[in-house]
Amino acid sequence: MAPKVDADLARSFGLSGKEYERVLAIMGRTPSLTELGVFSVMWSEHCSYKSSRVWLKQLPTKAPWVIHGPGENAGVVDIGDGLAAIFKMESHNHPSFIEPYQGAATGVGGILRDVFTMGARPIANLNALRFGDPAHPRTKRTVDGVVRGIGGYGNCVGVPTVGGEINFHAAYDGNPLVNAMTVGIAKQDKIFLSAAAGIGNPVIYVGSKTGRDGIHGATMASTEFGKDSEEKRPTVQVGDPFTEKLLIEACLELMATDAIVAIQDMGAAGLTSSSVEMAGKGGVGIELDLDAVPQRETGMSAYEMMLSESQERMLIVIRPDRQEMAQAIFDKWELDFAVIGHLTDTGRIIVKHKDAVEADIALAPLADQAPLYNRPFTETPPLPPLGPVDPPLGMGDALMQMIGCPDLCSRAWVWDQYDATVGGMTVKRPGAADAAVVKLDGYARALALTTDCTPRYCAADARLGGAQAVAEAWRNITAVGARPLAVTDNMNFGNPEKPEIMGQFAAAIRGMAEACTALDFPVVSGNVSLYNETEGKPILPTPAIGGLGVLEAAENAVGIAPLSGLDLILVGETRGHLGQSLWLREVAHREEGPPPPVDLVAERRNGDFVRSKILDKAVLACHDVSDGGSLIAIAEMALAGDVGIDLSPRDDAIPPHEFWFGEDQARYVAAVRDGAAFLATAKAAGIPATSLGRTMAGPRHLTLPGGATISLQALRAAHERFLPDWMDATG
Repeated sequence: MAPKVDADLARSFGLSGKEYERVLAIMGRTPSLTELGVFSVMWSEHCSYKSSRVWLKQLPTKAPWVIHGPGENAGVVDIGDGLAAIFKMESHNHPSFIEPYQGAATGVGGILRDVFTMGARPIANLNALRFGDPAHPRTKRTVDGVVRGIGGYGNCVGVPTVGGEINFHAAYDGNPLVNAMTVGIAKQDKIFLSAAAGIGNPVIYVGSKTGRDGIHGATMASTEFGKDSEEKRPTVQVGDPFTEKLLIEACLELMATDAIVAIQDMGAAGLTSSSVEMAGKGGVGIELDLDAVPQRETGMSAYEMMLSESQERMLIVIRPDRQEMAQAIFDKWELDFAVIGHLTDTGRIIVKHKDAVEADIALAPLADQAPLYNRPFTETPPLPPLGPVDPPLGMGDALMQMIGCPDLCSRAWVWDQYDATVGGMTVKRPGAADAAVVKLDGYARALALTTDCTPRYCAADARLGGAQAVAEAWRNITAVGARPLAVTDNMNFGNPEKPEIMGQFAAAIRGMAEACTALDFPVVSGNVSLYNETEGKPILPTPAIGGLGVLEAAENAVGIAPLSGLDLILVGETRGHLGQSLWLREVAHREEGPPPPVDLVAERRNGDFVRSKILDKAVLACHDVSDGGSLIAIAEMALAGDVGIDLSPRDDAIPPHEFWFGEDQARYVAAVRDGAAFLATAKAAGIPATSLGRTMAGPRHLTLPGGATISLQALRAAHERFLPDWMDATG
C-alpha cells in the first residue's frame, strides 16, 4: 500500500513543515504520493539551490566571449574558429561515500551528459577529489573505489581524464568530495538548449531502461549523513559506460539533423527534473504516459518512475515529421526509443499511469514559489597573525618530508588508472604542466584545463580562500601560456542552516566574485553541494574551481619540465608567508594563522607578463608557486625534467624557511635561457623578479643554498612512495 501523504511523510522526503504548507496551498488539496515526490525533489537543495541562490547572483557571469552562462546544462564560451567550449563541474559526494565505485562512476557519466546534451563532443574529463585522513579505516576503501570508478567509466566511454587534484584531511573522514568536470567542443551554430517548444510535439525517451536505482538521490544529496548512512545505498545509481558511449554517438548523430527542438539529460531527479525544467523553461505544458516508459523492473509505480535516477537516459522534444528518422538512429545504436508524451498549452505537468492521473501540477508555481532562503550567517573571525616560527628541521629534511606527504606526493598511482591519451589530442597530460592541454582535432588551437582549491585557506578565511582558488586556476592556465577564459565552480559546504557555515559560503562567493571580476574570468556554470556533514561534523569549506583557457597554437604550450642549462627566475614578490602553509602543517605540525593575502592586481600583472614571455618563447618551462612554496615547485620541476638544479645563496632578510616554503601568491618559477635579459625585461615592466639558480647538465641532484645536496633518485623515491605503499599495505 502507498504511504499516507501528510506532513510527516513530507518531512521524510526533505520538505519542512512550512514548505509542505506551501505545497498544499499551490495544489488546493492533499497531493498524491507522486505529486509530493515531484515537489520534494524539485524543491530539494540539490535542485532548487534554495539556500544559495541569493548569493550566487553576486558572481560575474558575462563577457564578450560568453555565449551561455549559468542556467543551461553547462556553460558555453567562444574559443574562436566558429567553435565553442562547453563545460561544467558537478558533485557526486554523498553517493561516493555510500558506494565509492558507482558514486564516482555515475558522477562522471552525469557530467558527460550535461555537456553532450548541448551538442558538444566531450574531449576531456577532470576531477577534484577530497578524502579523509589516510589513517582513518575508511579512507583507503573510498580512495580505491572512487579512483577505479572514475577510471572505469571515463576509460570505457573513450574520453580522456587529463587532470585534477587530490587533498587529504580528517574533515573529510565521513564525507569525501567527488567533483567531476567535463569539457566538450561544438560548432557555435549547433548548440542545443533545453527549453521545450511546439504544442503537440512528441516527447521522446531515449537511452537505458528505467529501474529503481537512485530513487530520491537528489533528496539524499540535500541532507547531512547520520549513523544510518550505509542504509542509503539504494539511492546510489548504477552506471554503464558502454551504453553512455552509444548514447553520445546516437545523440550527436541526431543533432547533425534538424529534428531536435529541445533536449535534456535525466540527471538528478530523473524524469521529474528533465520534464519539469524543459516545459517550465519553454512556458508550455507537458503530459506524460508512464506506461510507455521502458522499464527493466516489474511493477514499478508512477512515483518510482518519476523519481528514479537510472543512468544513461535523455529526454528529447522532436519535430513530429522527424520521429521515424530519429527512431531509426537510436535503433541502429541499440538504444531504447519511446514516445512517452507530448507538449500541451496547459502550463501543467500531467502524469498518467495505467489510465489514472498520478500527478497534475501547475508548472509556474512549482518554479516561482520554490523556497528561497536568506539564511542567517556569521562571519568566521579572523585568525591572529602567525608570528615567527623556528624551523624544527633543516631545509633538506623539511623538503624530503614535504615532498612525500599525502598532499604533495606523486599522483602517478591515480593517473596510471586513467586513460589520459585516448583520442590522441592530449598535449600535456597529468603531472606534465600546471594545466592539462588538449588540442582540438583539425585545428591548431588547444584548450588549457585545471581544477583548483585550497580548503585549508578557506577554513581560515573563506573570502581569501575563494579568491585564491580562482586566482590559482587563472595562474595555472597562464603558466602553460594559455589565455584564461572562464570558470565553472563546485561549492562544497556543510549544513547551511548553521550560521557559521552560511557565513563561509557567503564569504567564499564574495572572494570568488572579486577575483573573477579582477581577472576577467567569469563563472559560466557550476554546482552547489551543501549538507556535507556526518553526525554534525562539516567538511572544510571547498569552493572548487574548474578553469578553462585557450591557446591559439597547441605548440606554444609549456610544461613544468626544464632542460639543462637554463636559468630559474622567480616572478612575483616573496614575503615568506607561512600561515596555513603545508610547511607549517607537515613540518611544524601546526595549523594556524591567516592564509596568504591575495593581491589581484599583482596576479593580473605578473600573470600577463609571464604569459607574454611564454608566447615570445623566452620561457621554456614554467610552474606556478602554490602548496609548499617555491622549493616544492623547484623540486617538482627537477623531477619532471630529470635535471639537476643548483640553487643560489640568498642575502635577503627573509629567513630561509620562510623564503623557500612560504606560500605567497601571484608567483611563478620560469626557466629561461638568459636570466639577466629576463630580469631586465621584468624590471622595465615593473614586475618583481629574482634569480633562483640554474638547471645543470651534470649529476642529477638538487643543490640547496649553503651547499647541501639531495640526489634526484632520493627525492623521487620520497615523492613516489606514499600512495603505492599505503594502498598495498594491509589493514
